[in-house]
Amino acid sequence: MRQTMRRTIQAGGLWLIACLLATSAAAQSGSEGLSPTLANIKNRHAVRLGYRESSPPFSFLDQANRPIGYSLELCEAIVDEIGAAVDDDNLRIEYVKVTSDDRIAAVLQDKIDLECGSTTANAERAKQVAFSPLMFVAGTKLMVPKASSILAAADLKGKTVVVTKGTTNEPAMHAVDKKLSLGLNIVVSPDHEQSYQMLADGKADAFATDDILLYGLIARHKAQGTFRVTGDYLSYDPYGIMFRKGEPQLSEVVDRTFHKLGSNHDLIPLYNKWFVARLPTGEKLNVEISPQLEEAFKVLDDTEGTSN
Repeated sequence: MRQTMRRTIQAGGLWLIACLLATSAAAQSGSEGLSPTLANIKNRHAVRLGYRESSPPFSFLDQANRPIGYSLELCEAIVDEIGAAVDDDNLRIEYVKVTSDDRIAAVLQDKIDLECGSTTANAERAKQVAFSPLMFVAGTKLMVPKASSILAAADLKGKTVVVTKGTTNEPAMHAVDKKLSLGLNIVVSPDHEQSYQMLADGKADAFATDDILLYGLIARHKAQGTFRVTGDYLSYDPYGIMFRKGEPQLSEVVDRTFHKLGSNHDLIPLYNKWFVARLPTGEKLNVEISPQLEEAFKVLDDTEGTSN
């Protein structure tokens, strides 16, 4: 009797294990053939977008503290394409706050799937992460008080310049300092908003970051009568959406999104929505698209056309 019961229990246990293995295999089979990020997205039914709090108009918060911006709208288009790739039309978006200092680590440590901010795609960073096609071109310039005598980098001799931690502007200013022997006091703050505040509080003579971000901060703070952007470009900074390196399938999804936007002629209207028209928060940047960026968008259109 006991042996019969034991055999029954053992048989039941084996049957349960077999069922669990079958269920697990069935759950994983839907992710078969997908790259790690896409497989995780499919299993999670969600895409995690890294956003910035104070990088208007790329990625910032509206009056209700919701993440909005040009980069986020591009990322949302990528999410739609990911949904098609993983056969899930109802993917959730989870917003994860990142800073200029921790954004690359957030990608590398699998805390976010796409970084939707104002990130320069350069060769050094490309050793660690991957980037989308070009979405904007900026460069390091200086924000100074309107009454300041600073017109160019050469006027910064012995001055204090604030930069934001983890940006390409920091090494750019060190390079300028060395080249021109300026004897700069370069101080670092955690994010663009804090850098702006240091300038506003008189703790720095200039704030160095990408020109478009300076214009965005001036507009956001309605500080057109207080600050101005000055000087020649001190660096060249092409922007892209950042994601994990070594996943050709994910890279294809991102590229395909940009080519579709290009072929549908959606990129320039999207640019105008965030850089020329009035923002949802009320500001207006009035920054017309550069010939270089317009040409880059046209190339995306041409590339899509030749692949059909």
